[in-house]
Order: sequence, then C-alpha cells, then structure tokens
Amino acid sequence: MRTVETPDGQRHLLLSRSEGTARVRDPATGEERTVDADALEPVGDGALSVAAEGVPEPVRRVVTAAHDERTLGVLVTLVDEGPTAVVDLLSYSGLCESDFNGLFGELRAAGLVTTCQVAGERGYEATETAEEAVALLRDDA
Repeated sequence: MRTVETPDGQRHLLLSRSEGTARVRDPATGEERTVDADALEPVGDGALSVAAEGVPEPVRRVVTAAHDERTLGVLVTLVDEGPTAVVDLLSYSGLCESDFNGLFGELRAAGLVTTCQVAGERGYEATETAEEAVALLRDDA
C-alpha cells in the first residue's frame, strides 16, 4: 500500500491500480472509491501513518502514550476525578516514585496531563486533549 494525494489535496491509501483507474481508501472514513489514476500524485508519507490518521488525534495521542492499562487507568482517573495530588496518585497507582515520575513524564510530553496545585500540594490534572480522548474511547463524544 502506498500513499497518494488526489487533486483536491486529500491523502488516500492506494489499494490497486489498473488500466487508468485506481482504487483508493480514505483513511478518515475507510470509504473506498475508484478514481482516475493519472490524477493521483505519490506522497512520501508512510501508508501506515496515513492509515492511523483515520483515528482522532487525541485518541492516537493516548494510544501512543499509554503503554499499559495502569497508565490508561491513571489518565481516566484524572479525567473523572479532576486535579489530584501527587501523594494520592502515588497511592492509587502502586508505582514506586521513579516509575511514577517516568509515567507522568511521558503523559506530560504527550500533552495529556499538566502539573497543578491541589490543596497546596503538587498535583496533576488531565488536559482538554485527554478529556476528549477518554470521551471518544468511551463513545461519549
């Protein structure tokens, strides 16, 4: 599978090509259609990366940042409970401080949590991107 661009600037996945026509798939909708093969321009982006664009960006961000259920659970807890003190998050997660700092470093780098103050203590809260992603994953959007 290769990535191509139609004259209107939309990127598609090229499924097949024969006798002047091409079969393409829209990565956002999964819809397939036949188009004029001569109107397509090859694009250097990897087909798998383009295929992933069919998933909403906030969900892609969570999927790539949350490598296990514990990480996803921490994120969901922050979305559900709101800003939470670090001491409470450490207790919920069962992680050692080093692993906890690594986990939250990844979530911060992904733009899914930010630091905040909770009752005068350092804490974390979910970003709007995290809230949107969890809603989409729950099919609440």
